[in-house]
Amino acid sequence: MLDTIKIGKFITKKRKEAQLTQAEVASRLKVSFQAVSKWENGTLPNIELVAELAHLLQVTVDELLCGSEKCEENFSYSKAGVDISYTDAMKREMAVYLKSKDKRVLNGLGPFASLYDIDFPDISHPVLVLKSEEPGSKQKLAMEYGYCESICHDMINHLVNDIAVMGAKPLAVLDTIVCGNAEKETIKSFVKGISEACAENECALMGGETSIQPQVVDRGVYILTSSIAGIVSKERIIDGSCIAEGDVVLGVASNGLHTNGYSLVRLLMDRMPQIKLDKIEGETFIEQIMKPHTPYYRMIKQISGNRGLHGMAHITGGGIEGNLCRIIPEGLCAQIDLSCIRMLPIFQYIQNKGNISEDEMLSTFNCGVGLTLVVSKETAEQVREKVKGFYDCYELGRIVSGDKRIVFKNHIVR
Repeated sequence: MLDTIKIGKFITKKRKEAQLTQAEVASRLKVSFQAVSKWENGTLPNIELVAELAHLLQVTVDELLCGSEKCEENFSYSKAGVDISYTDAMKREMAVYLKSKDKRVLNGLGPFASLYDIDFPDISHPVLVLKSEEPGSKQKLAMEYGYCESICHDMINHLVNDIAVMGAKPLAVLDTIVCGNAEKETIKSFVKGISEACAENECALMGGETSIQPQVVDRGVYILTSSIAGIVSKERIIDGSCIAEGDVVLGVASNGLHTNGYSLVRLLMDRMPQIKLDKIEGETFIEQIMKPHTPYYRMIKQISGNRGLHGMAHITGGGIEGNLCRIIPEGLCAQIDLSCIRMLPIFQYIQNKGNISEDEMLSTFNCGVGLTLVVSKETAEQVREKVKGFYDCYELGRIVSGDKRIVFKNHIVR
């Protein structure tokens, strides 16, 4: 039999030790002030709130229901920083974001692993396309400035773009969240953001892992990563092998930094903290740099059936040179005219403030080109017109014979 008076006194004691008022507890748990007062006077909280209250007061559920702390010699997972009851309650709230209408998803949250039906009768030789991704140091800024859901779109858009440029259709995503302590609202924001980003990219969030590592990761620190499986017919793989001399290189616009160059940006912010609120085209510096990574999949779907599309490169870390070179066959060279790049104002601002060289900008940032397409000369205009229904698109250069896969000419016009 539970001693409700003892439990109430224990709640009062632990609340005061945590330097919380009844009103603050009520606000954190989204209940009324009167409810907290009743708990402290001997009325038990609703069962679904017990785990949250215990977590807030930094005790275990067992300790809360006993009305006393266990002696220090009694070690437990909770005392080590992981409360299973709390995490189980958190998982139940995640379940709503993992529901899928995709009939290929055969199970939901709960089983040891996720099941996905990969019977594709319309594809004679299906090939799985696999990729893992994380949003880099941009996620640190996301936590500092309140972009929890936004950073999830960064991660998934980047992930899907990487397989879409090979002609793949995205199927299923698994995410991992590593943290020092699991704050339910933050975890919910992450799972919601990842789920919505998956839906926008026409794939399913199957499940994943939330790993609480209090002795590895500091409290309040979250590390995101995710993996994707996509599918493509073997004969429809786009890998650059069809690229030929005379092909046209098209640039597809980015909306900003996407997920690359943030270590340099954070250094700039540390040295010049006043820039955070500077306005660039009507938006603050923070708003500009935190725009989610552009999702190109829906656009790529519209052009992937064009036989004149010989290669695509997602421009991420390493810039145009470091990414376009991956698809250029030996003996050919992509000759890029830098004066054609429509550099976004945010990059001009960063370059001016940091006194950064053009070479450094090109190797660190996308500079306004988030995707490059290599297409036959005959289909270049047709492809460009289709892409322009989604994003700005323009010619960047041509494929010529040569030993160096990428050659720049001229300079970016600022």
